[in-house]
Amino acid sequence: MVDIERYLRAQKSLVDEALGRYLPPEEHYPSVIFQAMRYSVFAGGKRLRPILALAAAEAVGAGAEAVLPVACALECIHTYSLIHDDLPALDNDDFRRGNLTNHKVFGEANAILAGDALLTFAFELMTDARHWRDGMPASLLQVVYEIAQAIGTFGMIGGQVVDLQMERQEVDLKTLRYIHSHKTGALIRTSVRSGGFWAVVRQRTWRPSRNMGRRSA
Repeated sequence: MVDIERYLRAQKSLVDEALGRYLPPEEHYPSVIFQAMRYSVFAGGKRLRPILALAAAEAVGAGAEAVLPVACALECIHTYSLIHDDLPALDNDDFRRGNLTNHKVFGEANAILAGDALLTFAFELMTDARHWRDGMPASLLQVVYEIAQAIGTFGMIGGQVVDLQMERQEVDLKTLRYIHSHKTGALIRTSVRSGGFWAVVRQRTWRPSRNMGRRSA
């Protein structure tokens, strides 16, 4: 029987170590942007999304290390969304995970740019050829496409927009389900799918499904 608490701790440690290696160090110029990026990434969190990607890889017979680039990319995307959510124009939060929010430490402009930088870095990490194997790029494109769709207007951003529209309004069940399934659920779902797909591609045993990445109504 799996000790779930031990498993989560071990996988979180693996993701944290990989994030520390992948993210540029704070000393890079201009240092404020790298400080802001790392501040929010390492401000805490359960690493649920990357752990789901690792678990999906293990479920199809791959080692967790095989999907660390996509797992870390998912965490960078999640962190970008939190930085932007906390901004005064959205949720206007002063604290996140017991720490001052990014814009309270680095200012609103740098917080916006740090979120943008993490989102961009996520795609840089996934498409870095050093993480590929021969014949992988075409299939990798499908994984990147699905992640992009899950966090765009048909996924996380769409859910955030509806959430904003419903502020101070009575929300019906259908709208509430839309918000939860898109703002939060879309990235969680794609964490499992992309982790499994990436792992199978790495093992050279998978070809993209015709239905993969198809937008749901």
